[in-house]
Amino acid sequence: MQRTGEQKRARVLDPVDRVTEVIFGLLMAMTFTGTISVATSGQEAERTMMIAALGCNLAWGLADAVMYLLRTLIERTRKRTLLATLRGGADAATGQALIAQALPPRLSAAAGADELESLRRRLVEFSSAPVEPRLGWDDLKGALGVFLLVVASTFPLVVPFLLLDQTALAVRISNLVGLGVLFIAGWILARYAGAKPWQGAIALTVTGAALITAIIALGG
Repeated sequence: MQRTGEQKRARVLDPVDRVTEVIFGLLMAMTFTGTISVATSGQEAERTMMIAALGCNLAWGLADAVMYLLRTLIERTRKRTLLATLRGGADAATGQALIAQALPPRLSAAAGADELESLRRRLVEFSSAPVEPRLGWDDLKGALGVFLLVVASTFPLVVPFLLLDQTALAVRISNLVGLGVLFIAGWILARYAGAKPWQGAIALTVTGAALITAIIALGG
């Protein structure tokens, strides 16, 4: 039961995964909308911008989804290799060292030799055999979620181009919308981390503003 729960948790996108994927897609789209020349106007230019932004995020969403599957497969292979090594006759000191390396640094430093040895014995004596690392339907759904989050983050930025005739004004409003989304994302991440939400929101918004300014200065 414990093993099943662990695998299920590993397949679900946690809040950090979801928000960071949105941020990634948002910044990629802002790269395109921010570099559109404010001197350019007309429906053709706006259509070109929207196609370019959407095409960019489609490509990067696909790449990020594939990377998600690759990370999942590598992590499971790593865990299986660790279990196989522990059960393959590794001595206690080697086993403890391997477990310490697999743990987060602070947990590894806090765990003493007794705790590491107890964990090593439990892993060695665990009755179930290591499962072959493979990808399942839930992993594919996770990858699809990554793809959709990256792609969906494009649309709030292109709405101003659908509603406004002035490209220059649409670019600025699109950037403001992007900053608003970054503010919300920073708030969510900081709250999830247990920090002060407004500090995280402001920090991420300022970082986004700096990126937008750099993009506009380079040709927006």
